[in-house]
Amino acid sequence: MRAGQMKAALALGIAVSLAGPVSPIRAADTRPLVVARNMDITSLDPARSFCDTCQIYLSAVYQTLVTLAADNRTLAPNLATSWEVSPDQTRFVFKLAPNAVFSDGAPVTSADVAWSLTRLKNMKSDASFLMEALTAVETPDDKTVVLRTAQPNSEFLNMLASSYAGIINRKVAEANGAVGGENASTVDQADNWFFANSAGSGPYKLALYRNGDQLRLVSNDKFWGAAPKVAEVIIKQVPDAVAQLQMLQTGGADVAMQIDPDTAASVKDPNLVLDTVPSYNFIYLALGVGAKDNTVPLTRPVREAIAAAIDYQGLIDFTVGGKGRPQPVAIPNGFPGTTDLPIPKQDLALAKAKLAEVGQPNGFTMKSAYPAVNSYGVDLSLMMQKLQQDLGRVGIKLELEPITFAVWRERIAKDGIPITASYYAPDYFGTVQYVQFFSMMSTSSWVKRSHADKVQGVVNEKEGELLKQALAATPTEAERIYREIALEMIGDKVIIPVVSPDLILASRKGVTGVRYSACCNLALSQVGRQ
Repeated sequence: MRAGQMKAALALGIAVSLAGPVSPIRAADTRPLVVARNMDITSLDPARSFCDTCQIYLSAVYQTLVTLAADNRTLAPNLATSWEVSPDQTRFVFKLAPNAVFSDGAPVTSADVAWSLTRLKNMKSDASFLMEALTAVETPDDKTVVLRTAQPNSEFLNMLASSYAGIINRKVAEANGAVGGENASTVDQADNWFFANSAGSGPYKLALYRNGDQLRLVSNDKFWGAAPKVAEVIIKQVPDAVAQLQMLQTGGADVAMQIDPDTAASVKDPNLVLDTVPSYNFIYLALGVGAKDNTVPLTRPVREAIAAAIDYQGLIDFTVGGKGRPQPVAIPNGFPGTTDLPIPKQDLALAKAKLAEVGQPNGFTMKSAYPAVNSYGVDLSLMMQKLQQDLGRVGIKLELEPITFAVWRERIAKDGIPITASYYAPDYFGTVQYVQFFSMMSTSSWVKRSHADKVQGVVNEKEGELLKQALAATPTEAERIYREIALEMIGDKVIIPVVSPDLILASRKGVTGVRYSACCNLALSQVGRQ
């Protein structure tokens, strides 16, 4: 069943039941499976974490009510075996698997679901926007959960497939400092505990985490579903693509996750398998319109000048050897609302005209701090050097400062950064997450990060009004409205996507189940060996 068919069924209030429980089986392969990647972990607490490695970890350890099937669009059962949505899309009823248990053997109950989702909302973390619409939770019995939203929300069901909406064993978490109430963001003390322990119902549980070294998982012997293919997974911290490839070639790793196209092109080893597939991931620039270090006001003409000076195709060729696509807006190509959007192109004459319009015909200087990471095969440091050349052609001088991801997060939250770069992978299949995160409506994450609320004329509440209309519309009408929002976001010129790179799936021959997942990056429980 495709997403559109699924939504149509749900809009009519039809109950959906796609699978039943599976008998527990222990993992047969006891050799550790090693995944090499540059980890970007911010937390191992589902309600606090927000990173690509976090998605891999959380989806292996904490189950969500529903999840994404292998087509990356269709919803599939997970903890919930069936669900029903009211015709006005404000009431969502879930039936939990009767035999679902946490890793300590305790049954997964509706109370655990209610507490976990409410805690995510109340934590006011990066991922809390996923539960922003949630207004009430009812638990009529241990295996039934009723979620309510005040306004129609055609995408709420999809949001529950995000790995951050994983269900936690409430009793265990509370005993170790977790709080789910309205004061969770100020009194919860469980972050450190989650770095050393887990409390989920997924196929794996946490065995060890050492910052900058490794994340080790072992199979959950209480798991109530199909057992994972291997008993132990080690995610090793390996910062660059060449080192990841060397580990693959020597047998030190089974899977490598950030091989870039240039490195992949050099591979002739018959023991390795490298597949290039399209992804929904993208790299973007962000302008800190209210950043403390701005030397000139980043008015709309200035932002348009910056956008027009970028050699988009050149960036794709330079960073991923042409193995990627331009992306018009901070919504992945192929998501609702992205059909036939204008493709960004370099226009140096326009850039110079815009600078002259604001009295800066010779350009100006901008500080540019960014995370020194390799994401989806793109080395951000190399990309920023190319951008430095592009903007230099119209007189805009970038002062580049590569920093750690942790320092980047602190700096952008405190004072902002005039121009920076980052990356984003979807949390689920749906457009709303991008509007909530990247638009300039007053509640979005990037209004805070760009400090747009400190300057006049940048916050764009029209996007929020359109979003309300889209969430209450039919799928066809919602598609049209999402496109209208996309055009508004393009016009904002605060978030400027530069490349949607293809993803290189690299593994040793004989490793199975390696695929791109739009909610979880890599579905560890499906990875095994022949």
